[in-house]
Parts: sequence; structure tokens; C-alpha cells
Amino acid sequence: MNDGAVNPEDPMAAATVQQPWPSSRRAWYGVTIFGLTVMTIFGSINLTGLLVQSIKVDLALTDTQVSLIVGFASAAFNAVASLPISRLVDRMSRRLIIGIGLLTIAVGSALTGLANGFWQLFAARLFSGIGGAGNGPATYSILADYFPPAKLPKAIAFMNFGFTSGNGIALLLGGALIAGLAQMGNPTLPLIGAVKPWQLVFLVMAIPDLVLGILMLTTVYEPPRRGVALAAGAAHRAAPIRAVLAHLWRERAAFGPMFLGLACNSLAMGTLLWAAPFYERTYGWGPAQYGIIQGFVYLLIAPFGLAFGGWLAERWAREGRDDANLRVVLVAGLAHMPFAIAYALMPSPYLALACWSLNSVLILIGVGPQNAALQVIVPNEMRGQVTALFLFLFTMIGFGIAPTVVALLTDYVFRDELKLRYSIATMHTVLAPLAAFVFWRGLSGYGRAVAHARSWQS
Repeated sequence: MNDGAVNPEDPMAAATVQQPWPSSRRAWYGVTIFGLTVMTIFGSINLTGLLVQSIKVDLALTDTQVSLIVGFASAAFNAVASLPISRLVDRMSRRLIIGIGLLTIAVGSALTGLANGFWQLFAARLFSGIGGAGNGPATYSILADYFPPAKLPKAIAFMNFGFTSGNGIALLLGGALIAGLAQMGNPTLPLIGAVKPWQLVFLVMAIPDLVLGILMLTTVYEPPRRGVALAAGAAHRAAPIRAVLAHLWRERAAFGPMFLGLACNSLAMGTLLWAAPFYERTYGWGPAQYGIIQGFVYLLIAPFGLAFGGWLAERWAREGRDDANLRVVLVAGLAHMPFAIAYALMPSPYLALACWSLNSVLILIGVGPQNAALQVIVPNEMRGQVTALFLFLFTMIGFGIAPTVVALLTDYVFRDELKLRYSIATMHTVLAPLAAFVFWRGLSGYGRAVAHARSWQS
């Protein structure tokens, strides 16, 4: 057999290509832009959550109907489109995929702001979903080519400061913006005419995605691919789907618990979209009051969870723990559990905010390590596709299916929109313990997969 040949069925069998790591300046600039991108994407989700009640009232919708517009439409199309786009992530410029996607999201936000009915809104949200489809797989693929495996959790945690900042800024500024617009009535815009306050918010949301899309296309460094299980001198290509499936099956003891645990946590995330309506219906707080207070909380305390998680995973990795990343995820899952279950049942809004704040900072401990855990056990030529499967679950379940599950519980089980709190508490009571158990069961399998990955990592 020719030593230089590569068997596409077994991407582990080939030699690894050695190459230097990118400069620190290029790598951390890329992390910063990715963090700002995460900030706008997830910030817009939280901002949309503040508008749920306004959209529902203006269009005379049920909880289930409004969940389909603001959650399922965008998330479902995003998740489905990410699977074929992930093939492109493994073979072409990832910077190009992210940049074009951001420009598409900007157009989708503008179309949402111009929509005036259920089906127009639904179609606009579908279009937005296309734009974000390649962002996650491409971003994590580049990050794994910027940093050595031991430093990857810290880099991903830093990038996810954009997640917490996006949540905080969106709630803080969104709350203030909604309060200001409420005093204006329906403003009139040049060439567009009168718009409702929630429509104007969506039009404003298009601006940062447009700016970041241009920066991504013109300033971010596209690094050489690392961790490529190809013979020296072989041309890079995306791994065939059958090779991806074979790798997932071969390391099923690691991937199975990681995917199932993510599915449980993502289903519980469906409660996030309903946070503003929960405070309004349960405690009488409008979106402005809730958004401003919760926004400050995210900005002030949530980054500590991300930073601690990245530090802890890196420390345990230096100590020789192959399961360091997943072990941090387990610790975060156990720590946040009681606060997640209790927050919706609190007798006052301030106690609810306290519980949710503790829940948020503790669960964020696992965010960087969880994403890093996947990257370090997947060869580069299939990294986009495997990440897309991972994010398919996260997006489809967390932002597509889960908000509708909460709405269905409220509409058809508890049969009263004022009992939204019990739908939220039910979700966390069932799913948080299940997720922790699954991650615990996966520790040994994940540790073995990390040890095996050293044979092809560079």
C-alpha cells in the first residue's frame, strides 16, 4: 500500500500536517470580532424576547403562534440550512461564509421590521435563519486553528463574553429603547411611513450585523487548517459524510452523552424567550423595567462564569485530566440546577432575578469548555460538519422547538397565560437533572476520545 495514500473511510489513519500557530495578534483580533458577532446574534434574540408581548397584542396571536414567529421560523431554518452549509465550512473560506451570513441577517432583520402580518413576519424570520446557518460551524472551526487545544477553552470563553454582553446590552438598551418608543407612539420614517415601536427595533437591529459583515470580509485572518488527518502534501478536502458518521460512531461513548446532554439543556433554554412575558404576567413588570435590571446583571456578573470555566478547564488539562472540558460542564450543570428550578416560583420579582442571576453565572461556567470539548476530538476536515450537527441540536431545539414547548404547556396543560411560571419551572425540573446525569455518564468515554485525538492533532 502506498504510504502517502489516504483512506477516506478512516481519517484517523493518516499522518498529521505540521504547521505553526497564527500570531497572537491575529488570533485575538479574530476572537474579538467573533465575540462581537455573537453579541449581535444572541443580543437580537434577547431583544426579540422583550418584544414578544407587543407582537402578540398587535397581531392578536396566541402564545403558540407568537413562538412560531419569533422562535421556530428563524431557528428551524437556521438549523436545517447549517447542515449543507457545514460541508462548505470544511472546504472553503470560513471568513467568507460568516461575512456573507452576517449581511444576510441584516437584510432579514430589516425585512422583519417592514413586515405587517403573520406570514410576512414568518417569511422574514426564515430569511434571517439562513444568514446565521454557517456562523457557528465556521467560527469554531477557525478558533480551533487559532489556538492549541489546551488554550482553546479560554479563547472560546473570551469569545462568549460577547454572548453575555449581548444579552446584557440587548436587555439594557432594549429596555430603555422600548420605554422611549412607548412615549412616541408610532414613529414615521422617510420612505417607509408609520411603523410600530417593535418594527423600528428590528430595523435598528440590522445595522450592527451590516457593519460586522463588512469587517469580517475585509479584516479577519483565515488561518491554515490544523488537526488535518491527511498525508503530507495531500490536498485538503471536506471529509465524506460516511467518514463523519464513522467517526461519530467510533467515538460514540464521547459524542452520545455530549449530544444528549446538549439536547436537554437546549430544551430548557426555551424558557429564555418567555422571560419578559413571565415578569410581566407574574409580577407586573413591563419589558423596559425587566430589561434594564436584568441587563445590568448580565453585564456585571455573567462574565465571571465564563472566565472561571475557561480557567478551570485549562488548569485541569494541565494536571493531566483528559476529561477536563466535559468535567467542567458537569460541575456547571450540578451547580446551576437548584436556582434554575426555583426562579420561576419565587414570590417576588427581585428574588426571581437573584435566582436567575445565580443560575446564569453558574451555567455559563460550562459554555467555553463544552464548545472546546467538541473541537478537540474532531479532525479539521470534518469539524464544520460535526459542529453543525452539534449546533443543529442547540438551535433547532433551544430556539426553535423549546419556546413552542413552553407555549404549548401554557396554552394546553395549564390553560392560563398567567400560569406561564409553572411551564418554566416544569421544564427546568425535568431537564436539569437529566442533563447532569448524562454528562456524568460521558466522562470516561470523552477522556478516551481526547487521548486518542493526540495521534492526529498538530
